[in-house]
Amino acid sequence: MAGQKGNLGIQRERSPVQAMVRPIRDFLQLEAAGGLLLLAATAVALIWANSPGGDLYLKLFKKTYISIGIGDAKIAMSFLHWINDALMAVFFLLVGLEIKRELLTGELSSARKAALPVAAALGGMVLPAVFYILLNPSGDAQAGWGIPMATDIAFALGILTLVGRGVPIALKVFLVAFAIVDDLGAVLVIALFYTEQLSFVALGIGLGVLAFLFLLNKMGVRSLVPYLLVGVVAWVAFLESGVHATIAGVLLAFTIPHRPTFKVGEIGQAGLNLVKQHSESLEAGDEGGRHGVLTHLHQLARGGQSTLVYLENTLHPFVMYVIMPIFALGNAGVRFEGMGASALADPIALGIVLGLVVGKQVGIVGFSWIAVKAGWADLPKGVGWSMLYGAATLGGVGFTMSLFLAGLAFEGSESWLDISKMGILLASAISGLWGWAWLRRGQRSVTE
Repeated sequence: MAGQKGNLGIQRERSPVQAMVRPIRDFLQLEAAGGLLLLAATAVALIWANSPGGDLYLKLFKKTYISIGIGDAKIAMSFLHWINDALMAVFFLLVGLEIKRELLTGELSSARKAALPVAAALGGMVLPAVFYILLNPSGDAQAGWGIPMATDIAFALGILTLVGRGVPIALKVFLVAFAIVDDLGAVLVIALFYTEQLSFVALGIGLGVLAFLFLLNKMGVRSLVPYLLVGVVAWVAFLESGVHATIAGVLLAFTIPHRPTFKVGEIGQAGLNLVKQHSESLEAGDEGGRHGVLTHLHQLARGGQSTLVYLENTLHPFVMYVIMPIFALGNAGVRFEGMGASALADPIALGIVLGLVVGKQVGIVGFSWIAVKAGWADLPKGVGWSMLYGAATLGGVGFTMSLFLAGLAFEGSESWLDISKMGILLASAISGLWGWAWLRRGQRSVTE
């Protein structure tokens, strides 16, 4: 049935159910498209790094330094460090916003709803780390144990989209939910285990700034301007503290207000008054009055939306279409010269591949099975164990967070960093193709 027009002649959604589902579909489509763009940026990085222009690639990202500041108060870092410490702080801000929203109103807002994705994420973090440590039980190489713990939600959803329309939305929501818990786990791992020598003064300043923002939230300040401006101060403090600067992005997200400025009843009454004023302005031919009414309607619509959701929706396209492709371009460029099959036989690469490919599958399915059999959780509606296994396989697409963790774990060793990147790329390719083929096979068996 076609949609109907309301009293104002504005096209409405066909049903309340569609109105509820549409934001989820928009989110999934954005993530999926971002995953495909991420794949393209990865291909460009690999081709560029191994082409005759490979030296230019190295010079641009690792040897080009950029300074920002005034006088002696300057921050000077390589282009790659600006990407990984500054742009990725915005990425982690978005991750934090998604985590907070899910905890307040989403799939993690109650113990029953959160049980399955939390169990899946825990299994998908613990088992990969165990596989890696079994192959790298001692020495400096053991520092890479956190690399196979991550899931790249953009890539995973991009692959899930290629499976076709037969994939139930409940499976996609489950994949998003456990990936968000997975991101939270990665954030904790970075904060606790990949932190350099601490400067307690700088860390205290950073935490004090964030405490001030929490106070603003409690005082009812809804404008984003003070949170973002003061958030930059927190980022600088964390950068100087030794705690990775991206953690400031996650903590900043938890200070952003979730409640809208206006209550639902206030919006309804004010909206009716403005509609009446708009009609009167049209009848009187008062263009100035009409413009004023439309301006107030815009302010009313903005004030009726959660500040957190508004910022999340604003950042999402920028992160998906700009930050993550730039990150992939700067980090995925592994130079294969001088690296043979022996590099893939290295315990670091093997640990990452086994962790992401096998550890993720066993951990996600195994812990989910325990949660369901123990009565703590239920399978999503319309999702069987075969489909959940397909989602678990896609959980082995680590990429963005895995590359980020590899950079932290092996920052002092270019050879180990390149080996770990090869392992990440290979494991992500295997997991992605395996998951796509499994879910496509299941889809065909249903239609036949």
